[in-house]
Amino acid sequence: MIYDAVIVGSGPAGVFAAMELVEHGKKVVIIDKGRVIRERKCPITEGKSSVCLNCDSCSIVSGWGGAGSASDGKLTLTTGFGGNLEENIGEDALLDLIEHVDKMFVKFGADNHAYEPSAEVARATIRKASAVGLKILPARIRHIGTDASREVLNAMYEFLEPQCDILMNTFVEELVVEGGRAAGVRLADGTVLRGHDVILAPGREGASWLAGVVEKLKFPIASMPVDIGVRVEVPDSVCEDLTKDFYEVKCLYNTPTFDDRCRTFCMNPSGFVVYEYNKGHDLVTVNGHSLKGVKSRNTNFAILVTKNFTQPFSDPIGYATHIAKLANMLAGGGILLQRLGDLRDGRRSTASRIERGMITPTAAAEPGDLSLVLPHRYLTDIVEFLDALNTILPGVNQNDTLLYGVEIKLYSLRLQLGKDLSVPVYDHLYLAGDGAGVSRGIIQAAASGVVAARAILQQKSC
Repeated sequence: MIYDAVIVGSGPAGVFAAMELVEHGKKVVIIDKGRVIRERKCPITEGKSSVCLNCDSCSIVSGWGGAGSASDGKLTLTTGFGGNLEENIGEDALLDLIEHVDKMFVKFGADNHAYEPSAEVARATIRKASAVGLKILPARIRHIGTDASREVLNAMYEFLEPQCDILMNTFVEELVVEGGRAAGVRLADGTVLRGHDVILAPGREGASWLAGVVEKLKFPIASMPVDIGVRVEVPDSVCEDLTKDFYEVKCLYNTPTFDDRCRTFCMNPSGFVVYEYNKGHDLVTVNGHSLKGVKSRNTNFAILVTKNFTQPFSDPIGYATHIAKLANMLAGGGILLQRLGDLRDGRRSTASRIERGMITPTAAAEPGDLSLVLPHRYLTDIVEFLDALNTILPGVNQNDTLLYGVEIKLYSLRLQLGKDLSVPVYDHLYLAGDGAGVSRGIIQAAASGVVAARAILQQKSC
């Protein structure tokens, strides 16, 4: 059989592309190396282990629904961040797609309530932040929650399963190209699945796989972004004046010493710090999530430093994973944890100093010294950012603030793509989602899948 579309990846981009295509009667196959959502169970979050067990397929980052949907389920319903899709299709088209995708999430069971700060609160926060060089990005946020997210994603699976072929626990070995066009994919067992069109949407977990495809087939590269940083954990009281209105406070900051761009990412009120295992690179990184039904007393969020490298450098994923592996090495295979005060004083944290502090960690991590892992430039950026954030989040830069390391975001090299996310050098091939460098979050990932699917539908109708 020749499918109308072969989709690699069952994250938001792949799922929403498939829903768009099957609605128009197209024959679709979705392939993913991870598990279906009901089988995505992390031993740590299930209470069966206190340390990462390096599962063959990490349930936090791999499988049906992708990394973001299963780890927190936070939908950002605003343009300006969350990806680069606006550059491809324009702001008005992106707003329409965000509304479409959001309605689909609600249709399948997402909480209908959305957080949005009032104009007065937003203005006051922006005014205070701008005095220290912080740029606040007010956003409308819908929080599904990791637990409720599983139900939403399972509903999408049950909707699609009778209408298309879904191959989970299945690894794609390579893209099949014939006569200057994508013709399908070859699986690890040698099976070739053919399709008139191919959408590659492997997610952040599959970014290194996609980088290999890019290198082999010589896709044109636009830039090479790297996001590296730490996850910060503080008491809820530090953030609650803002999170009650914003839910997630999104900030951008250009640091004074190195003029590097930093940003907050994935803020989780009353949330939990979690491990992520990347089997392909054999490393453990840190992330965070929050639940609808279970709450902690802490808020966590990431501080990420974004660097765009240029030639002759060509391996942003290798650079980021090298730093992450240093943390694993010093933490005995896990992640490192350090008090901000200890980092400033140039000493490693100890279990006793952390226990004496005012914050109880929500994740098991090895007390240590992040200055032995992260370059001086990154640590300077992070500390300067925390000092600036203290203006709007008083207490965030206290000595007891916890820093987990490291957090990295793996994107493929950002590629030169058409407005419909097509690859210029090969016909019938489209890239979508975080792993392809198109998006940086659930909503824009899902929207990018819709863009690719609609391009295929329009092509078919011509």
